[in-house]
Amino acid sequence: MIESIINPKRTDKGPVKMFFVGLVYASLAMILVKLFFAKDAVLYQSAGILVVTFSVLFSLPFMIFLIKAEEEEDEHIEGFFSVWKIHKDAVFAFMWLFLGFLVAFSFWYIILKDSNLFNAQIETYCTINSPGNIEGCILKNSEFPADKITGGATNGARFMSILSNNVYVMLFTLLFSLIFGAGAIFILAWNASVIAAAVGIFTDKSISGIPVGLVRYMIHGVPEITAYFVTALAGGMVGIGVIRNGVANRTFLRIFENAIVLLFIAILFLVVGGVMEVYLTPLFFS
Repeated sequence: MIESIINPKRTDKGPVKMFFVGLVYASLAMILVKLFFAKDAVLYQSAGILVVTFSVLFSLPFMIFLIKAEEEEDEHIEGFFSVWKIHKDAVFAFMWLFLGFLVAFSFWYIILKDSNLFNAQIETYCTINSPGNIEGCILKNSEFPADKITGGATNGARFMSILSNNVYVMLFTLLFSLIFGAGAIFILAWNASVIAAAVGIFTDKSISGIPVGLVRYMIHGVPEITAYFVTALAGGMVGIGVIRNGVANRTFLRIFENAIVLLFIAILFLVVGGVMEVYLTPLFFS
């Protein structure tokens, strides 16, 4: 019932409304997992995954609606600039949904003061930022307050590590969206929760520090997350295009060409995001 309260068609002309959709659904996911699974010794060990799963279930109607609408429009256009122009509103809608997730996750993670809600996310954060001391990093950041963790890799090595990790996530996003058009929302909700965990760590679990923490990670996060949304859109359109037109149809070939253009745009966003994370963000945040 909850996922049907808000009609996806009502957000079609107002991408900003997706922010509030993400805010509500991510908040519900956090609260429901805390209320119903906190006393389950087995399931609560996977609380971080459960939070993401609930967020995904709530958001599926919006993903399905948007991807289908974009595929229909894609059948009639071609060319680099035309492809971006026709799909940019959908990308913005996805971004607002993601930001709603991120704000809600960050807020409730700190309010509820339960690191177990993001246990898997903290482990992922430590794997990326402290690969030489993952267990120590997890231990430090599983308590309130937390210590900040910093890496010691050179800029060049860190850039390649970040870029390779982001390309890996991009490929998984593409695979998920090809198999199940709206399935990529799991990857995107997961990334929102990982960044929220990083925000909590960066701010020492302080509510007042959330705005600064969001800026800290979204300086480079915006182009990176945009790349994932563009990838999800491309994969979803190809999957629906196969179902609607088959693979030998000229319309499908146009959709496939446009998807390649979108993937190229996504790679450009990833490179920009990686450069910003390594060379720009440290200028403002140590």
